[in-house]
Amino acid sequence: MKLWKSLLGAGSAGLLLVASATTAARAAELPPGAPPGVCAAGGPYGPPLSAATTTAPRLAGGRSFLEGPVWLADQGTLLMSDMAAASGPQRVQPSSIVRYVPGATTIDTAVADAGSNGLALAPDGRSIVAATHDQRSVSRYEIAGFARSTIATGYRGAAFNSPNDVAVRSDGVIYVTDPDFQRGARPDAMAGRTGVFRISGGVVSLVDDGLREPNGIALSPDGGTLYVGAYGENTIYRYPVLADGSTGTRTVFASVGGPDGVTIDCAGNVYWASGADGRVHVFTPAGAPLGTIVATAGTTNVAFGGPDRQTLFITSGRTGASALYGVHLGVPGYPY
Repeated sequence: MKLWKSLLGAGSAGLLLVASATTAARAAELPPGAPPGVCAAGGPYGPPLSAATTTAPRLAGGRSFLEGPVWLADQGTLLMSDMAAASGPQRVQPSSIVRYVPGATTIDTAVADAGSNGLALAPDGRSIVAATHDQRSVSRYEIAGFARSTIATGYRGAAFNSPNDVAVRSDGVIYVTDPDFQRGARPDAMAGRTGVFRISGGVVSLVDDGLREPNGIALSPDGGTLYVGAYGENTIYRYPVLADGSTGTRTVFASVGGPDGVTIDCAGNVYWASGADGRVHVFTPAGAPLGTIVATAGTTNVAFGGPDRQTLFITSGRTGASALYGVHLGVPGYPY
């Protein structure tokens, strides 16, 4: 302690400059993956689950096929996509953006013709980034008025298949999965490939086109890991993420039947919805199983919300009997 004080007295300005440079360098190496302000408290966090198996009560229903939940803290509401059965000559699934207010028993419509699936909150907090299969694109919806604009439509001149889910880094870099679930009868511009893409500064780059039906996607709180669920392989992969948003070689993180949507809590635990068993599987950042949350058959996606961001909302995609479920957990997490 005395040595440290003497060093400060002799050259505090230099030490502060070195410390600032070191902090800046570390920040550049690992841009935050958590949405701004969500995990600002920094912990420590206790166990997320009170038991190895937890049941989530039903909150509201009356919808067709719920997906892509995202929590709007300023409004105290949850937005979701609601997809109908495929129709028309191109067999495209119409979808709307719907709204749920905690305590209500019904879900109302916010945007009747949205064409959306996965939703994520943009870093500015004023807009939603959406995987929009109706136009085979990634879109932006302004929260005030829901004006829509296009972010990207394909890769190297080839149209996307049907963008499914999105993750957004705090600096605005977007990651999107592109299976062919909602391509319908439209032409296959990707020549049979289903992939994961990165969008940065309007430029679309390929992350991986070697996965069978990539689906849910999320970033770790420190931004250093990208998680992707390969629905057609019953496997969850992870990729190291570099400062510019590019990714390294994938490795296996865990195995889940039909891995669909995903969210992350502030301790870095991973919550993956399984369409195969109607549960949300919870893993540590190292991939060790922590337990499961039971919802219903056809579980599709998850997001944290509520006043303390500790309610895990779970969407169900049972066509014609879709519903929203929710359970309060021990750790706050991402709003999508």
